[in-house]
Formats: sequence, C-alpha cells, structure tokens
Amino acid sequence: MTVVDDNYTGHVDPHTAARRTLPGASIVKVSVGPVDNNVYLVTCSHSGETLLIDAANEPEILLDLIERYAPTLSLILTSHQHQDHWMALADVAGSTHAPTAAHRLDADPLPVRPDRLLDGGETVEVGDLRFEVIHLRGHTPGSVALALSGPATDGRVHLFTGDCLFPGGVGKTWKEGDFEQLLGDVTSRLFDVYADDTVVYPGHGDDTTLGAERPHLQEWRDRGW
Repeated sequence: MTVVDDNYTGHVDPHTAARRTLPGASIVKVSVGPVDNNVYLVTCSHSGETLLIDAANEPEILLDLIERYAPTLSLILTSHQHQDHWMALADVAGSTHAPTAAHRLDADPLPVRPDRLLDGGETVEVGDLRFEVIHLRGHTPGSVALALSGPATDGRVHLFTGDCLFPGGVGKTWKEGDFEQLLGDVTSRLFDVYADDTVVYPGHGDDTTLGAERPHLQEWRDRGW
C-alpha cells in the first residue's frame, strides 16, 4: 500500500504519494514508473468526483490510490501521446470503467480510444471543479495543460502542465521550429495569462510556480531549449 503524506511539499520520491488539501478540492500526487512520472488525482470535496491526470504506469499503485482516495473516478485525462504517460491507461480504464479524454491531435497513439476528444479553450467539469483546457504545441501536436481555479481553490490557479513546462524550462522538442512554438505557446497561453502565484504541477519532478520560472524566460529563449 502506497503511503500518502498529508504534508504536501510538491516533491514526491519514486513510488510515494502526497496529498494537498484546498478549500474545495484535494490533489494526490504520486510518482510511478522507471522515469518517475507524476500522476495526479484531483478530487472535488463536495461531490467526491475525481479527475485522474495521466495513468502513466504501475496500475496496481494507481488502482489502490483510486480505491482509497477516489472512489468516484469521473474521467481519466491523458496530457499527451508519449508512452510513458499512458502505460497504465488500459488497465485503469478497464478496471474502473471511467471514461477517458485527450486532445484530438494526440488521440491516435493511445491504447484506449478517448471517449472525449478535447480542444483548447474547452472546460472539463468534475463535480464542482472546472479545468480550462490549454493547447500547447511543440512537445507533441496535442499536448494540453489544465488550469484549475474558482471557489474550490485557495485563490490561486493550479496548473497541470504535462511535459510542456517544468522547473527550469519547457519540455523537450525534436524538430526545427518546435522549441520556438512550445516556448511561444507557454509564454502567451500560460505566463501572459496567469499570475506569479500560479502553482505548476509538471509531468515529472517537483512543483514550481510561474513566478519562480518567469525571470528565466529570456534565458530559455537564448539557450534554445
């Protein structure tokens, strides 16, 4: 059984979990798999409905956490098409019968055809929680971030960025022009929209804030990655 630490710091060691409690929501973060993917269970405190972001790996760990912390799993959302973010998707979706979602441009490589195809600008509703879908191009064609705000939060935006934004830079890119596109989208659709106290929950590693990363945007642009 995975121990869940209620002293949330934004860091979790491999195969450990921590829970952050907000006025109207809770966020369980767990690290799974050989490259330490972060999986997030975001639960509406009023309804008990939960959004799972990235069923990445080790389905036995995820199913145990779902049973204990998310008995009403309303949706499994995949942030992008890379395999390390969906290795447990078929098992978790099959065991829970929860519907799945992903951006339409990243849907085809997934092992489970999404029940819902997303576009940027949509809203995903889970109980009383409202997540804005933000399309970020460059890491993959259909990567998405999710912005949670409103009465359920602590007055801050909580931003789940997949592999598009990390502490220290944007996600990896491969083709010419992709880095410029990703940095441009991250700048215009995240940094230009949300305040410095916005919490960033990445697909790997520790949490950060937009305020901590904002001073480095030009540095990232200059170095080219």
